Order: sequence, then structure tokens, then C-alpha cells
Amino acid sequence: MWLIGAVLIYLAIAKDMEPSLLLPIGFGAILMNLPGADLEILHLLYEKGIANELFPLVLFIGIGAMIDFGPLLSNPKLMIFGAAAQFGIFFTFFVASLCGFDIRDAASIAIIGAADGPTSIVVANALQSGYIGAITVAAYSYMALVPIVQPPVIRLLTTKKERLIRMPYEPKQISKTTRILFPIVITIITGIFAPKAVALVGFLMFGNLIRECGVLNSLSETAQKVLANLITIFLGISIAFNMHAVQFLKPQTLLIMGLGLVAFIFDTAGGVLVAKFLNLFLPKGRKINPMIGAAGISAFPMSSRVIHKMGLKEDPQNFLLMHTVGVNVSGQIASVIAGGLIMSLVYTIG
Repeated sequence: MWLIGAVLIYLAIAKDMEPSLLLPIGFGAILMNLPGADLEILHLLYEKGIANELFPLVLFIGIGAMIDFGPLLSNPKLMIFGAAAQFGIFFTFFVASLCGFDIRDAASIAIIGAADGPTSIVVANALQSGYIGAITVAAYSYMALVPIVQPPVIRLLTTKKERLIRMPYEPKQISKTTRILFPIVITIITGIFAPKAVALVGFLMFGNLIRECGVLNSLSETAQKVLANLITIFLGISIAFNMHAVQFLKPQTLLIMGLGLVAFIFDTAGGVLVAKFLNLFLPKGRKINPMIGAAGISAFPMSSRVIHKMGLKEDPQNFLLMHTVGVNVSGQIASVIAGGLIMSLVYTIG
């Protein structure tokens, strides 16, 4: 476990891979495995911040305050890719069940595919998974590995001609009223159709409402910076409470990491393939660059940047950023709703 902790710290510092989380998780893993150490404080932080879902939910306020839904509101059709990119979650749910995990652990493992750490924590905790440490490390690791995992999958599923498709951005003026109503309406709709996801979506949308209302600029800035950074520190080191060697060093941990990768790959593939399918019916000149579908995962804003750079590498004049951002923020919403739906499914079956 000392070695695992050291690797996580190395990745955070040397490779700049999600350093705000991998560094405290790695250091916490070393702390948890020091013989005879009195770490009641980590137990307290875990019970008061993770077990009751406080830290992930409060962090969502900060994330919501960071998100600009403008590109999505300019082209609401992009929501379809956010939904499509959740395919890997449900596919991995069934694969994990076939691998011998009980239904609650299988559902918790599947959410790794959302590439959304807070959602993974909330789902695993709510379903009382026995592998929350491994699930959380996998979720944040794959968030950091977006630049490594997504490009090969995208290139495998697309042709050179498809990757060269240009999509001019046609910005629309989004009224302040629309920006204010959007988080409220999304929360209400989620509460009606996916009540198990309403806490996550609600806190995310509350953060966005603080951003868009125009009268709470200081609170918005605090949520984006001070609050998000502070909670991230506590969240990372609290997760390490579940990384004691006896709990973590099991064959199932490696299997969970593998299944998380499967979920991540199939989420990426789902978005790309839906874009390719839609192109069968779209006229020439209105085709969609299939690469943008891969941004439907929840790793915001890393996935949108990675795919934008891929587009520029293929064609230096092809600017996909605003399209990928729109898809990416829709994936943020969709992944949270998917988490709620899969919890509802487990509760119904169980």
C-alpha cells in the first residue's frame, strides 16, 4: 500500500494527473497503513463527510458554479450524446454481475464508467459497496487517463474522413432568463423521472444557479475556488480511510480496475457510434464529426479539450471546442441521472 500511495503521488506530481485528488488519496493511503498509527481523525472525516455523502454533494455545488451551459443551450440536440455515452455504465453493470459481484457492488463498479468521482462515491456509498476504496481510486484514475484512453478508441471507431468533418459553430444569444430557468427545470424533471439522482443533480444545478443569477458573484467565485478546493482536499484524504491493505489488496481490486476501464471504453464508444448512426440520415454539409460524441462522458472539461485537440491535429482549421464542451456538460448531467437510475434499478430488484 505504501507503493500504491507513492505511485498515486508520483502520477499527481510528475504527470499532473488529477493532482488535487490523487495526491491526498496517495498520501492518505500511506497514512492508513502505518503500523500502530492513531488515525481516528480519518475515521471521523470519513463518517462525517463520505458516509453521509456530504463532501461529494457540496463539491457538486462548486462544479455546478464552474459550468457554463451556454454551448449546450445553443444546441440542445447535443444532449443525445451525453445520454449515449452512458451506455458503458449499464453494459458493465451486467458484466460485473457475470463476474460474480453481487448486484450492489456491480452497480457501484459500473458507475466508474461515468468518469465522475463524486457520483461514484455517492452511488457506492448509498449501495453500501464493500469496494468503495477501489471504486473511487479507479474513477479518479480514469478521469486523469482521459488523454490516454479516449484517443485510441476514437481512432479505432472513426475514419480519417469522419475525423475531418468540420462543424462551424453558430452561437445563439441565450437570455438570462433561460440560463436561470435551465438549472431549475432540470432539477424538477430529474426529481420526477429519477428521484434517486435528485440530490446530486440538485446540488450541481444549485451551484449553476448561483453562477447564472447575477446577484451572487462573490458566492459563485467562492464556490468555484475556495469551496471546491477545500472539499477536494478533505474528500481525497478521507477516501483513503478505505485503503487499508487488508481491504484493498485483493484480486477483486484488479478486476474492478479492469471493469472500470471496460465501462470507460464503452461509454466513449457509445457516444461515437450514435454520432455515426445519426450521420446516416443527415444531409451533406450537416454531418456531425463523430469524435464529439466521445465527450459525453462526465470528465469535464478534460474530455472536451482532448477531442478538440484531436480535431486540430487532423485539421488545424477545425475548431470543435464549443461543440465538445456542449456535449461534455450534457454528459455531466446524464452521468448523474444514470447514477440515480441505476440506484433505482438496484433498489427495485433488491
